[in-house]
Amino acid sequence: MKKIENLKIGKILNDISLEKYTTYKLKEKAKMIIIPDDINKLIELIKYLEIKKIKYKIIGEGSNLIFDKNYDGVLIKLEKIDDLKINNNIITVGAGYSLIKLALKVSKLGLTGMEFATGIPGTVGGAVFNNAGAYKSDMGYIVHSIKVLTPDKKIETLYNKDLNYHYRTSFLKEHPEYICLEAKIILKKGKKEAIMEVINDRRLRRIEAQPLNYPSAGSVFRNPDNNFAGKLIEDVGFKGKIIGGAKVSEKHANFIVNYNNAKGSDIVTLINQIKENVKNKFNIELILEQEIVD
Repeated sequence: MKKIENLKIGKILNDISLEKYTTYKLKEKAKMIIIPDDINKLIELIKYLEIKKIKYKIIGEGSNLIFDKNYDGVLIKLEKIDDLKINNNIITVGAGYSLIKLALKVSKLGLTGMEFATGIPGTVGGAVFNNAGAYKSDMGYIVHSIKVLTPDKKIETLYNKDLNYHYRTSFLKEHPEYICLEAKIILKKGKKEAIMEVINDRRLRRIEAQPLNYPSAGSVFRNPDNNFAGKLIEDVGFKGKIIGGAKVSEKHANFIVNYNNAKGSDIVTLINQIKENVKNKFNIELILEQEIVD
């Protein structure tokens, strides 16, 4: 893949550990990480990779990803596609912009609707893709439209109604060949003091309820209808279960943490055992919220 350097696409990292690129802090490696300088360079890069039949994947902050082996292709980070425009209550933001940074910025301006996102690590693009959410809200409530790169490398606008938003899923998640480049988010005007009070209250609740002292990727499974994944995991005796360096959190059983230099395969093994045990005992098929990268 040496010829990629000649394209002058942007920053290129070779044979790089994913410790800094996944919130699980995994030490599996990627053959190459590329950070394109802009959208045109991104398009040029993807065309090249597809012509050469080189495997690639778009990633954000790696906050929902599990690599259980080395990635033998190109990971593409969109961190330079991060323009931000705020026009009253309308936000236009690049896919590479930090979700937490954006949520805090607009909240401090007295705009309400993104309080739920102030504790969700990741990028705007990743949040749009996964329909990230918390506290009974998610991106589907606030995204007006997005600009995407289509499979035939055209830039098109998709509106909220096109995005098929449901609990932790979306059109993009079902069609990953479409790449989110930008989002238009519409919020409501509120009172800054009240907004910040909600954010601070939820921050304290997260500290109390979540294992923030260890690397993780947040909730492992979606909550089944009228139930909680954490309770089901606890009820099958997996709270505190350790495999290799991965552990089911004793603080919140729907979190798996990198307890002691975990491998991605340790996490995947725990996930598979949890699913099997919950299925056997309760006949409930837990749906993975995180993504195991092939």
